[in-house]
Amino acid sequence: MKRIKYHAAVEKTLLHTFQSGIQEWYRREGRDLPWRHTTDPYHILVSEILLHQTTVKTVEPVYRQFLERFPTLEDLAQAALDEAKAITDPLGYKIRGQWLHDIAQVVVREFDGVFPNTLEGLLRLPGVGRYTAGAILSFAFGYDAPILDTNVNRLLGRYFGVDYKDPQADTKHQLWSIAEAVVPPGNAREFNNALMDMGALVCTARKPRCLLCPVANACATLAVPNEKNSCHVAEERVQYRRRSE
Repeated sequence: MKRIKYHAAVEKTLLHTFQSGIQEWYRREGRDLPWRHTTDPYHILVSEILLHQTTVKTVEPVYRQFLERFPTLEDLAQAALDEAKAITDPLGYKIRGQWLHDIAQVVVREFDGVFPNTLEGLLRLPGVGRYTAGAILSFAFGYDAPILDTNVNRLLGRYFGVDYKDPQADTKHQLWSIAEAVVPPGNAREFNNALMDMGALVCTARKPRCLLCPVANACATLAVPNEKNSCHVAEERVQYRRRSE
């Protein structure tokens, strides 16, 4: 998804409750992860590619090992592909080593070794989709870019009453537009990390820990426990306006 189809206007009280509750919770309970101590886009990229379909606990030692062997983008670009894959392949999903190696070569060859800092530039890189681009833009460059991984998709869907399990493209555009609308200006780095942690630790797929959720009182799914029925309240929470072409 290169372009978000809608602008979302979120009801102001709900938006404030969501933003403040998520941020306060994160400052108390957020995970201390090694890639959260850097703004180097290369390091952020490595973490995001390694985290595809893999748990944080499994990725942490591999992330450290990979950057010890390839501390810079240039080091990775000059290395043999097999050297990169030897580190990443044990994680499974074996395309990720190829992606990292290809990305390094593209950045060196087409961007003079300088990591692109635009959505369009990032989407030109092998294996980089809308989510990974948003993660790099917000975590590395501090831009107010949205993210929407599986955990954030579920959190936003439940809170705002959107059927996050619906595979239709239009629903995904709605969720992306909400993800964009909820980012507090100038604070995307912290807030997007908070969204991911909330989805991973509290608003889980099975047995969500609603009693510990800082925004449970305003959650559409708790107001109408059947998740499908909760979608009927969405119109009161979010209004969508189609972007101009």
